[in-house]
Amino acid sequence: MAQQRPNILYLHSHDTGRYIQPYGHAVPTPNLQALAEEGVLFRQCFCAGPTCSPSRAALLTGMCPHSNGMVGLAHRKFRMNDYSQHFVHTLRKAGYLTALSGVQHEAEKPETIGYDRILAPKGKELEPAIEFLRGQPAQPFFLSVGFGQTHRRFPEDHPLDDARYCLPPAPLPDTPQTREDMARFKASARELDARMGAVLDALRQSGLADHTIVVCTTDHGIAFPRMKCTLYDSGIGVMLIMRGPNGWSGGKVVDGMVSHVDLFPTLCELAGLEKPAWLQGVSFAPLVRGEHSDVREEVFAEVNYHAQYEPMRCARTKRWKYIVRYEERPGPALANCDDSPSKDVWVAHGWASRKPLMEELYDLVFDPHEARNLAGDPSAVSALAEMRERLRRWMEATDDPLLKGGPVPAPKGALVNRPDSVSPSDELKIVM
Repeated sequence: MAQQRPNILYLHSHDTGRYIQPYGHAVPTPNLQALAEEGVLFRQCFCAGPTCSPSRAALLTGMCPHSNGMVGLAHRKFRMNDYSQHFVHTLRKAGYLTALSGVQHEAEKPETIGYDRILAPKGKELEPAIEFLRGQPAQPFFLSVGFGQTHRRFPEDHPLDDARYCLPPAPLPDTPQTREDMARFKASARELDARMGAVLDALRQSGLADHTIVVCTTDHGIAFPRMKCTLYDSGIGVMLIMRGPNGWSGGKVVDGMVSHVDLFPTLCELAGLEKPAWLQGVSFAPLVRGEHSDVREEVFAEVNYHAQYEPMRCARTKRWKYIVRYEERPGPALANCDDSPSKDVWVAHGWASRKPLMEELYDLVFDPHEARNLAGDPSAVSALAEMRERLRRWMEATDDPLLKGGPVPAPKGALVNRPDSVSPSDELKIVM
């Protein structure tokens, strides 16, 4: 008799980046630390688009946002080209029971996606997910559990995190406002850790843990300035922890670069599924087996629509990061940064008048925080040419609409903020 396919438990959060304990940050997340020590931690995982819906749709279709169509936010009327390309349909054809509890951001309504069961809406995900696991579900199953943490707004009460002793994220100055903001983030991360831990405990108590692949990740960087909705590593760098049978255990750490678009083909390999023809990623299982130290030389990411239209592309190798903007602006797209005390600090010091760079190149070995742009530096001419060419090849291979010179098309009725908006809550307009 053929061996039964493994279950898949997909745990995902909002806006967490890599700001959790297993990545060395002073953000206590003991359950995620334990998961990392039991499984495999990927130090260099990147999302394909550092905004909520594009990132999740890329992970769950194995295609970049402009290929799967999700170039903006689902709750603002953006949508995928073909929902049959969502991972759940490949799983269902192979006999998987598919269930969703809590957050999804690939469709305006979860019923559009095609899950067998929708257990609970956003914010109510925990108990139904635990009940599902304790109920000895038909196997194999795919259970997606989406958590609202660490999305803003953060808890205002944080007795375990004294703001006086918090360090703000690297792009921000150390001020009372940014310390308070980070203390609130840490409180939200504690909530996330507790809730993910409860689901992992239920999996263990059900007796299914040894036959279940656990995938724990987030959509993009944290909701602070120069992080979420940017193509710097602080925006596209994400946590990824996995645990499962056949060697996906033991506290392994992987330093090879992987992209969210690689998760679909990886899970196909682990579950013995045929890989759909549309996949743009590669399996990173060889990294875990120790067969290779790298499965890709480069990763790519993009921004199109968030609150505002802000078309950008990037290519990243181990050494270099290259970022290009496709619309000149007099100042930053402020509405694409969530409102926060940290944002207020930058705005109060003139952020609105700082014109964004059109082309950026960073040496990630000597400048890991991407602070010194080398795009016009004579010493980096060959690196700039190489990264331009890498990005051009990828854009051609994926039929990027920006190559045609016009804006990335949005679906009729999509909602975006005006170009001069300061806050995501400012007046919206309809894209016709």
